[in-house]
Formats: sequence, C-alpha cells, structure tokens
Amino acid sequence: MNHLKMKSTDLTQVNIDKIAELFPNVITEARDEQGKIKRAIDFDLLRQELSGYLVEAEKERYQLMWPGKKEAILTANTPIDMTLRPVKGESLDWDSTQNLYIEGDNLEVLKLLQESYLNKIKLIYIDPPYNTGRDFVYKDDFREPTDEYMEESGQIDESGNRLFQNTESNGRFHSDWLTMMYARLKVARNLLREDGVILISIDDNEMHNLRKIADEVFGSTNLLATFVWKSRRKPINVGDSKFKPQRCSEYIYMYSKNADNVKFLPTYSGDERSYPHTDAKGKYRLTTILKSNRGGNERATMRFEINGYTPPEGQRWQGGESFIQSLFDDGYIEFKNGTPFRKYYEDEEEAEHDPLYTFLNEDKTGSSESGKTYLNNLLGNNHGFDTVKPKELLNIFLTVLTGKEEIVMDFFSGSATTADAVMQINADDGGNRKYIMVQYPVAIDEDSQTYKEGYKTICDIGKSRIRLAAQKIKEETGADTDYGYRVYRVDSSNMKDVYYTPDKLGQLNLEDVGTNIKEDRTGEDLLIQVMLEFGLELSLPMESRVVDGKTVHYVAGNSLIACFDDEVSEAVIKKIAEDQPLRVVFRDSSFRDDSARINVEELFKLLSPSTEIQVL
Repeated sequence: MNHLKMKSTDLTQVNIDKIAELFPNVITEARDEQGKIKRAIDFDLLRQELSGYLVEAEKERYQLMWPGKKEAILTANTPIDMTLRPVKGESLDWDSTQNLYIEGDNLEVLKLLQESYLNKIKLIYIDPPYNTGRDFVYKDDFREPTDEYMEESGQIDESGNRLFQNTESNGRFHSDWLTMMYARLKVARNLLREDGVILISIDDNEMHNLRKIADEVFGSTNLLATFVWKSRRKPINVGDSKFKPQRCSEYIYMYSKNADNVKFLPTYSGDERSYPHTDAKGKYRLTTILKSNRGGNERATMRFEINGYTPPEGQRWQGGESFIQSLFDDGYIEFKNGTPFRKYYEDEEEAEHDPLYTFLNEDKTGSSESGKTYLNNLLGNNHGFDTVKPKELLNIFLTVLTGKEEIVMDFFSGSATTADAVMQINADDGGNRKYIMVQYPVAIDEDSQTYKEGYKTICDIGKSRIRLAAQKIKEETGADTDYGYRVYRVDSSNMKDVYYTPDKLGQLNLEDVGTNIKEDRTGEDLLIQVMLEFGLELSLPMESRVVDGKTVHYVAGNSLIACFDDEVSEAVIKKIAEDQPLRVVFRDSSFRDDSARINVEELFKLLSPSTEIQVL
C-alpha cells in the first residue's frame, strides 16, 4: 500500500523522467544540497544527443564514476582505533579450533586483519546485498577517531543501527551500493595470496556495476570467469508476471589477485575404480577393446587379425591395426576365454575429470530452494532467510581452488553456508581447511517468529547453523575434523584516548588517567589487540599460566609472551626471559619505577638477547 506524498509534485523530477524515456543514457546520480543522492541529468551528454557536432566538455576517458567514489577510497585507506575481543562463552572448542567467527562491520574487520592475514587467504567467497530495495548497505565514516564503538555522529541511525535500507522509496541508488562495495573489495584484495581467488555472487540488478568496480580493484585481466548459476528450480508466477521472462539465474564473478599464479585442481568424475587383477607390472583392471561394427560404425578395415584373433561379424577393434598391435606387443591386451580385453594399470592411469563449466546447473550445485530446505531441516522453518546458498555450490569451488591446508573467508557470512561447506569438504577428503566468517550482528525484529525462537541477531543464526551442521556431518561421515570456531567481536580499542593523543591531555584530566587502558578490559582482550598489532593469526594456540602470582599469556609457544599485571616481580621476568620469546609485552604499570624497567632490559640482554620487548 502506497502512502500519500501530501505535497506538491516535483516538476523537476517529472521532467527528468520524460528525458529518461527519450535518452536513458544521460541519466546519472548526484548529491543535492543536503548531501542526499538524487537522479540528475548529464547535461554534456544531453547536449551531445541534441547536437550535430562534437560538444566540447571534460576530456573523455574510460572510467566508472559515481558520487561517493572518492569517499570510498578515503574510507578504505583510513585507519581505525578498534580491536577484536574474544568471546569464549559463545565459541566452540576454543583451545583446539582454527576457525574464526567474527561479529562486526566487515570493513572494520578487514582492516583489523590486514597485518595478521596479509597475503594469506586462498579463497574469498561473498554473497553481498544485491541492492534489490529490500536489503541493507553500510554507512561508513572513519574520518573521526572514536572513543567508544558506534557512538559518533553518522555511525548509527536513530535505532542504533549501522545499516540503512536502500529502498525503492529513495530510488535504490547505485551510488550508495557502489561506495559500500568498492571500499570492501579494495581492502579485501590485500588479504588474498598471490594465487588467491575471490568469488562474488550477484544478480542482474548490479551485475554491470560490480564488473566495473571489480575490474578496477583486481584488474580486468584477472577476471577468470563469469559463472551463470541456475539458482531456482521453479519459476515465480504471480498474476500477469507468469507471461514475462522469469529470472532463475544468478551470477558469480571469479577474480584472481594474479591470474598467472592460479592453478585449478581436478575434480574426479564417476565412481571409484577398482583394480582387481595383478601381474608383474602391478594392479590393473580390464575393459573391452572391441566395438560394435553396425550402422554408422561399419568399418571393415577395423576387423583385422591380432595374435590369431579376428573380431566376429558385427564387431571391430577400437583402434587401427598398428595401435592395437603395439598394445599387444607391450602386454596391454589380455585374452580371457578367447576374448581380448585392454589392461589399465593403477599407477599409470589418471582419474577422469569433469571440466569446470561456466554454466552451473542446479542438478549438481543445488538451488536456492534446496539451500533453504537444508537450513529448514537444521534450524526449523523460522530462521528468517528467504534465500540460502546451497553448500554444494561452494563445494565445487572449494574442490577446484583449495588444497587441504588453505584459509577460506566469507565477509558477508549470512547463514554461514561457507563454513558448512568447508567442514563438509574437510570431512570428505581429510583436509584441514580453515574458515573466517564475518557477519554484522543485524538485529532480529522482536515481533518475528525468528526472535521468539531465541535468535537475537543474524550472528546467532549463523553460529547455530555451524554447530548443528557440524553434528550432522560428524554423524554422517565419522570424520575427525575441526568442527569448532573461535568467536571474536569488534569493539573500540582497549586503550583510552590519551594513549593515541597524549598531547590533548589537560591538567584537569590527570587524575582520571591512572592507566591508559580501559577499566573493563581483560588481559585476554589486550592479548588479542597485541596479536593483531604483531600480525599473528587469531587461530594460533593460546595458553595462560600463573607464575609467582601473575598471569602470563603464551601464544604459539614462545612466539609471543605477555604479562599485563601490575608490578611484575623479577622472578616472573626471569622465567619469561628463560623461555626466550620472540616478542614480549608488558604494561607501563608492570614496572614499579624506571630502575625496575632498566633491570628488565638487562635481564633480557643476558638471558634472551634476541627478544623484542614492547610496553603498553
């Protein structure tokens, strides 16, 4: 039901609509005085349409421009004072798992992971908002540093949400969507390995724009393929629309960081072969070497004698005389009950493989319907997702693009299909692929059945799906693989503003800053931010030990040792130094005075001279 506008007609927009009917190519987007996106006319193009001569304007060049592009570049490059905080209570197998589930704005997460996962991700798959008018896009503004997460003006809407709905009522503008996507793709590229690949799902609404910005970010020569996926089995027939073309396909762009470095792995086709026979050369199998010689296959010249045998009427050899004779001479033909068979040896035969076609039929990939049915079976029918990617679709790409020890990322995780697919392929082939899922904790409508089922955010749905899928895969396969995940949540820095801008600290503030660390932060919080600073992966083993009454944190053995307690004794310092850490971190307050700090440096020079010492 449409709402009355309750105001006079905007004649400018009426005129623009009329021009759009005649010259759709001159329609563009611009910002009005309030900074809002609106439809506009490219008057230079309109003049050219109405002129019989070349209209002089700005120098032409091939590029995609939109209001907000420079803002997207600035946003992608602007540093942020944020961190990730561990949420052990919502994790599964924290101590042993290497999988990550991160809750927060994916652009912030991508920035935070820049050091720890630079050039380390083999495969990124994302299924971003399609800008259909019903989904959400992000408002990004990192130009002003913040003390508390999401409290600055412009970061949240009146409901406290970081997202806004790019609806039909505001024109479903391309510019907002492009600004959001451009910044994220730009930062995500840094995480890909040199042989890494990113897969981006999209429909035909923004397909053309996505191709242009991805060409800019990754380079047009690094577009490996455009896949057409038959996503729906049944058409949607509503009223007269049943007589119109029915959209049943989506698309997947496959871009690489460097096309020359990408190698595709084969996919096996058919049942496993058995080699029941054995001779001096090894195990082998037998297949017929004769062929029907009737109808279109009639070829008298293919009926010749080999070792006293000539195919009977109606049959012929499967090759010419010289070829069949060479097989016989080399021991690759065996006669059983007077009939010849060809021998295939196990150590000589390559498996048959399917090519990777750019048309993906739902018979092999599953469909949106089958993806939703699978999720219904796991979570019940009230999960709230209208469309769900099937994990069979992801499995195809995991098979051809990832080895058994790769890292896979999805920073529009949604219902966590990618995590499910990674667990499944690991269970099937004994692999140890790791996943990083990133999802903004979009709040569930409190009046919805989904909320009543106990899900407060989309992240709750994703984590529940991973846990239940893990149980299902383990029951069906019995595979001993990594079914857990560590949960991290984006938050403001552990450090107070004075840590970043000590010059702004006034005399009146001195009593308020007995420490430069926020009071509600734990040693584990500090440890994670330090790991991000040093570029250590968040899946590394972590251990906390009590040494002489102080808590000491160990990451990957002695890769990093940290103690954030106050007034750490010489005995504790000595024990840490004896472990010869590559890096060690303390707080300022860990030392009673300057002489204690100097003593620590001397101890490390004596016991572990190569250790890098840092202080918060």
